[in-house]
Amino acid sequence: MRMDKKTKLNSPAISRLARSLSRWLRPGLGVKRWLAVILAGTTLVGLGFAVLILDVYRTAPETWWLPIISTLSLRFLDRTLRGIIFGGSGVFLILFGILGLNRSLLRPFMQPGKDLLEQVTAYRRKDRGPRIVAIGGGTGLSILLRGLKGYTNNLTAIVTVADDGGSSGELRRNMGVLPPGDIRNCLAALSNDEDMMTQLFQYRFGAGAGLNGHTLGNLLITALTDITGSFEEAVAESGKVLAVKGRVIPSTLHDVRLVADVMDEGAKKERRVKGESAIPQASGEIKHVWLEPNNPLAYPPALQAILAADLIVVGPGSLFTSILPNLLVPDLADALIASRALKFYVCNLATQRGETDDFHCGDHISAIVRHLNTNPFDIIVCNNDYNHQMPKGVEWVTPEDSFIANNTAYLASLVDPQYPWRHNSNKLSQVILDLYFERTGPTNGGEELTKD
Repeated sequence: MRMDKKTKLNSPAISRLARSLSRWLRPGLGVKRWLAVILAGTTLVGLGFAVLILDVYRTAPETWWLPIISTLSLRFLDRTLRGIIFGGSGVFLILFGILGLNRSLLRPFMQPGKDLLEQVTAYRRKDRGPRIVAIGGGTGLSILLRGLKGYTNNLTAIVTVADDGGSSGELRRNMGVLPPGDIRNCLAALSNDEDMMTQLFQYRFGAGAGLNGHTLGNLLITALTDITGSFEEAVAESGKVLAVKGRVIPSTLHDVRLVADVMDEGAKKERRVKGESAIPQASGEIKHVWLEPNNPLAYPPALQAILAADLIVVGPGSLFTSILPNLLVPDLADALIASRALKFYVCNLATQRGETDDFHCGDHISAIVRHLNTNPFDIIVCNNDYNHQMPKGVEWVTPEDSFIANNTAYLASLVDPQYPWRHNSNKLSQVILDLYFERTGPTNGGEELTKD
């Protein structure tokens, strides 16, 4: 009775295992042939061991299997040599079969024209890369991510949701969703291969097309929000479409609005400006910014990512409308300050009209300190290459002597020659990773981390 009961208890598990194994034998998978090769190799290895064992037991009385082994062996060769030949051939077939099986299983996921071993090696190396959190928004954050994704798969982008202009603002007002624009840019930057699908995701309809200049990605995220019932789930599904390596998450799920006190140069008094898109248009010096509601809860995965990070990079991006809106989420700012990760601030290359006119590197840090009551950064990365022509009304953001004396600053050439007001993603990511490994030492078992 016990045996029957035990058999009945185990029979469902055995049935599931049998069904699972049988699925691998379906026609068209390209698996059976390689399994047959591996089986043949295993047989030859066993045969080689049997031939070698004959030398040990050749004085013993013969059993039924000894004549079979003797017949299969080539009699004119020494038994030891025969065993080595059989065993070596078997090992070769096993390795050949395993390689062919791996190629067959991985072929649908490999990029054409690239070596399988190189792709697997690169994936494993990036999988062991440092856990990096990038905080910001706008074009600057997407440039940073585009460079860092070549070094590590453990990337998390924390993006502001205070945008209220353009396509994002219109969808926010009419559809009641969080602004998808900055998140869309980051998803495109982290795409595994920025090919036609990514270009399609970034495609912007003309104003005369009846879609008011919306991008397809914004519309897709909005539609997925309605289908899934949550903005964060919509972002995650969009990442799957683009084969994103890493995560893009909002700093908060609250519907926040950015507000600023701006010094009116004409009236010589402060006035209040509401709305992220309106703040740069207000003529005057931005004194202070805050969010309404002023104590939004941070998105929990954003806090977890910050506290688990090895490296946190803030910027580049619009200081008052892309970077500070993230740091004005109280829980997120506290997590940033408390985190034991290395913290870098990447200073902008150029001033931004209506927002950081006449700013130097020190002015950027002073604005952050004014809002956080502390300087959380270990290193501030600044540009020192000014050999390019800037557009009219835009100036270089340069480090002052007093700033260099009072801060741990690193100066390097970070300019994209085609767009000198923007960072070059490869130069920036290389500098960041070099600084990180210089302070933490080699990782990955001493393996050098290089960009693909």
